[in-house]
Amino acid sequence: DRQTLVAVLQFLRRSNLRESEEILRREARLLGDDLGGSVATVATSSPGVAAVAAVPLGKGEARADCGVGLFSRREPREVGSPCAVSSPSSKLTHSGDVIGGAVIVEDQPDVSAVLSAYNQQGDPTLYEEYYSGLKHFIECSLDCHRAELSQLFYPLFVHMYLELVYNQHESEAKSFFERFHGDQECYYQDDLRVLSSLTKKEHMKGNETMLDFRTSKFVLRISRDSYQLLKRHLQEKQNNQIWNIVQEHLYIDIFDGMPRSKQQIDAMVGSLAGEAKREANKAKVFFGLLKEPEFDVPLDDEDEEGENEEGKPKKKKPKKDNVGSKSKKQDPNAPPQNRIPLPELKDSDKLDKVMNMKEAARRVRLGPECLPSICFYTFLNAYQGLTAVDITDDSSMIVGGFADSTVRVWSVTPKKLRSVKTAADLSLIDKESDDVLERIMDEKTASELKILYGHSGPVYGTSFSPDRNYLLSCSEDGTVRLWSLQTFTCLVGYKGHNYPVWDTQFSPYGYYFVSGGHDRVARLWATDHYQPLRIFAGHLADVTCTRFHPNSNYIATGSADRTIRLWDVLNGNCVRIFTGHKGPIHSLAFSPNGRFLATGATDGRVLLWDIGHGLMVGELKGHTDTIYALRFSRDGEILASGSMDNTVRLWDAVKAFEDLETDDFTTATGHINLPENSQDLLLGTYMTKSTPVVHLHFTRRNLLLAAGAYSSQ
Repeated sequence: DRQTLVAVLQFLRRSNLRESEEILRREARLLGDDLGGSVATVATSSPGVAAVAAVPLGKGEARADCGVGLFSRREPREVGSPCAVSSPSSKLTHSGDVIGGAVIVEDQPDVSAVLSAYNQQGDPTLYEEYYSGLKHFIECSLDCHRAELSQLFYPLFVHMYLELVYNQHESEAKSFFERFHGDQECYYQDDLRVLSSLTKKEHMKGNETMLDFRTSKFVLRISRDSYQLLKRHLQEKQNNQIWNIVQEHLYIDIFDGMPRSKQQIDAMVGSLAGEAKREANKAKVFFGLLKEPEFDVPLDDEDEEGENEEGKPKKKKPKKDNVGSKSKKQDPNAPPQNRIPLPELKDSDKLDKVMNMKEAARRVRLGPECLPSICFYTFLNAYQGLTAVDITDDSSMIVGGFADSTVRVWSVTPKKLRSVKTAADLSLIDKESDDVLERIMDEKTASELKILYGHSGPVYGTSFSPDRNYLLSCSEDGTVRLWSLQTFTCLVGYKGHNYPVWDTQFSPYGYYFVSGGHDRVARLWATDHYQPLRIFAGHLADVTCTRFHPNSNYIATGSADRTIRLWDVLNGNCVRIFTGHKGPIHSLAFSPNGRFLATGATDGRVLLWDIGHGLMVGELKGHTDTIYALRFSRDGEILASGSMDNTVRLWDAVKAFEDLETDDFTTATGHINLPENSQDLLLGTYMTKSTPVVHLHFTRRNLLLAAGAYSSQ
């Protein structure tokens, strides 16, 4: 569009960005000083807003949004980059709209108005009138449109309030807030509390939440009919103030088809930046499992109780057995085996796999008729200081992270924890003997508990490596530490986060691990690198929990911005964004087959997601407080959830995931139909003695272990 081009070129010239101006000219084939055209002068944009907001916006249609510095809080793209002038494809525009630098037919705002976010000086006294006019219009519209258009209330309320504060109309802002804040949905209460404390322009500068709100577009998903209705109303009323905000700060994702019902909308909204764009969940995800390596399994003739304490099978002639080659067929949804480099299996890993298979043969088949026994580990006298728990895969050790910055490791079996002997003693050992692994251990150091000192702040996350040789812990001090479980000493401190690190987890194959923290990013590390291998940036608030997908190719992160994101380890891209929780996410669990994800949050709901289709497929209601622990049983028949409400609940996962409606229409529009009542999926509720549940773990035989610290209140 010529007018927009001219505006951008003028701006580049004023900012002395000659090089960019030249590139843009060449791209657009504008010669010499051909900068005529009746375009108003361009003022420099306000800080933090990319000067390219004059990209043609398809009048609020699904915009060809190339992230022009509006979504990211990093430096805006250089204005001359090709994306800055991409004109939206013609099919997005309607005839009759002049889509210049967002120039609308009815009035010709100065281009500078488009370039600076909150400087559109509307008449401050009319803001209440504008808002109540729109409110009246929406409340009087037909039921089918009302639910969809009501989504506009919250983002418009926030932006209009911020605009008043920013332009220093403090009394008008106060009255606007008092009059309309009660109308907003209950799940925005916490955000409104933050908002109410911003009463002066100076307050806005340092406030992260509001910075996000201004720089990221709030996404609304609305049917075409409802959108046309809104557009017609705003144009008839000449309500430019609201129209400008819709254009500037909202991303309206328009779909063709029936408008969604209130229930369908309520299930999906509630995050800091609205819903996810449908485009965000379109990428292909390889959610299948990797093929297990094949090796021979020595089987004992007699009962397996004839094993020594180490759990190593006695030396017998190995019989050829095909248990090791269980998954001969490649899962069609699995990633290529070598998509990301995974560590080689050591002999000890193979032994452990053999043990695992033997245990699996004795595993209890769970189901509604056969619920697991639950063994609860209560931490006494922890004085509310227990902040993290993890249990090894073979259920032999349990670790607690504490607020006094210690990490404590217990042995759960009769076998005590022992360190390796000193170097002098090791040199005396016969390295060829069969029991060399026993001999290197120092019996004098045997104890049930080992305490690891090193952090200088509360320990918020702990994770055992799959081979049980290492332990990770992350802390308020901004570091992640790797401890050896052979020597019980710290091997490495990984420094990358500048703020508290809330969670860390080892990959199911070891070697890689992930951490997430207050700096809003998750980082992928390898144990032998000081620097992170990937940085996953995109959340608008703290990354509160992290989980590896069972095939280790993806990482899920839950955040205080009330969204869950799925990241591709290979290239660092965000491949799924799930919205629907009404509070910060605190627990994540992948189903053993890799197809589904369960998430729990402070809103007391467990939401179930189909990863392949990028859809919410279930909602489990029952808990009355934050859910800190989620775990699927070994075969995925049961989902266990543990909460601050002092209960463990068991849900029927098979039933929850059977006969899902994931037809093309549902995937395209997000019309999800959740069953009204999740009570028929609830198999049991188990109360603890005033002990919040912070961790759950299914043993290899499907006994459920739970852990938490007794709280005397």
